[in-house]
Formats: sequence, C-alpha cells, structure tokens
Amino acid sequence: MNHDASRSALPRPALRRIALLGLAILGSASVAFVLRRPLLMAAPRCMAGRWHGCFDTFNGVVLMTLVTLPLAVLVAWALARHRRAAGVTSAWRTSVAEVGMVHGTVPFLWLTMMPGAAAGTAPARVSLIPIRDLLTMGPLGITGNLLVFAALGFFAPIRFAALASVPRILALGAGCSVLVETAQYVLRLDRVSSVDDVLVNATGAVLAALASRRWWHTSAQAPSDRPRPAPVPAG
Repeated sequence: MNHDASRSALPRPALRRIALLGLAILGSASVAFVLRRPLLMAAPRCMAGRWHGCFDTFNGVVLMTLVTLPLAVLVAWALARHRRAAGVTSAWRTSVAEVGMVHGTVPFLWLTMMPGAAAGTAPARVSLIPIRDLLTMGPLGITGNLLVFAALGFFAPIRFAALASVPRILALGAGCSVLVETAQYVLRLDRVSSVDDVLVNATGAVLAALASRRWWHTSAQAPSDRPRPAPVPAG
C-alpha cells in the first residue's frame, strides 16, 4: 500500500468544493457561450459605463452578472478564510451560501423591477386569477420566473437551519414574490402584478431547495456561526 499517495490525496470536502467551483465555472461559461451574441452587443456600453443600453437591458444585466462572478468567488473565499481563522465551523458552506444568495438573486430582482415604456403614466394593473397569465407566459417567461428566487431557495436552507424545510422555503419564495409584485404596483412600473408570478416564483424556490437538500443546515448540526470551543488545558 502506498502510504505517501494516501497522505497526499485531497480530503473529500476539498474535492467537493473544487467540483462545485468547477461546475459553477462550467455553467457560467455555457451561459456565456449560448448568449455570446447578445452579450457582445451590450459589452461596449457596459464597458463604457453607460447606464442606457447596459443596466436597463436584459443583455447588459446578464453580462454584468457574469463579469462580476469572479468577484463573488473572491468574496466567498475571503469570508471563508476569515471564518476559518476565527474557528467557525462550516466556514466554506456558510460563505458560499451567503454570496450565492446575493449574487444569484439581485440580478433577477433588477430585471423584474425594470420599468416599462409607460412607467409612471400607465395605470397599475393587477391579475388575481390563477393560471390565466401562466398560459400566456411561454417557455421563456416561465423559465425566467422559476429562476427569480431559485438561488435564494437553493442557498437559504444551506445557510439557515430555520429555513431547512420545504414549507418554509415555499413561504419565503411566495413572500418575497408578493413584495416584488406589490412594489411593481405601487411604483407603477408599467408591469402587471400577477398572482401567477407569485406561484411560479415560489415553485422555482422550492425546486431549487430540493436540489440542495443534501447540503441543508439542520438543527442537528453544529451552528455554522459558532466558533469551535477552545481546548481546556489538562490539570
């Protein structure tokens, strides 16, 4: 048996982190490849720091989300390193979950709060009949609504033990969606505040939560923000 090889092998948690990071990079690269043409159209305005044509367009928001991904990884690494130095358990899981929730949710919230052409002048519109708007969304609209709170649903139960259940994630996704729809109505953004948006947003959060179930932070585990106790000297 080669003892040197067994010692040099990476521990399983490290291999898991490397695999997840590789999947994230591969996924981002795949999205960039599929959307390369529209992203390249928005790139000149975004790189020039122009608001119009970059931050008020779908292409520009997606481009800036991908561009800031390395920064998000760096922030997660810095948080994890700080927590490990302080003796916090599950430092990597906690840090990645926090950054993932923010970086994966803010761009979709930005897109949903973009004003329409007649913002401020068009009357506020509400649709409270379930399924009616769902039939007109189309595959792209349904997919987009499923993704709005997918990152929140995926990472929230990993970070917070209190949210590690399907009903609570359903309530979280639905509550956040209601807030967004209410803001669209109050601010008169020339958007329809629809109950179907709430249903699909909450469904997306639940589906994403189920995908991360094996990593949920349960109350049976040690709290992620609690430092390890210092060893008591003998005698």
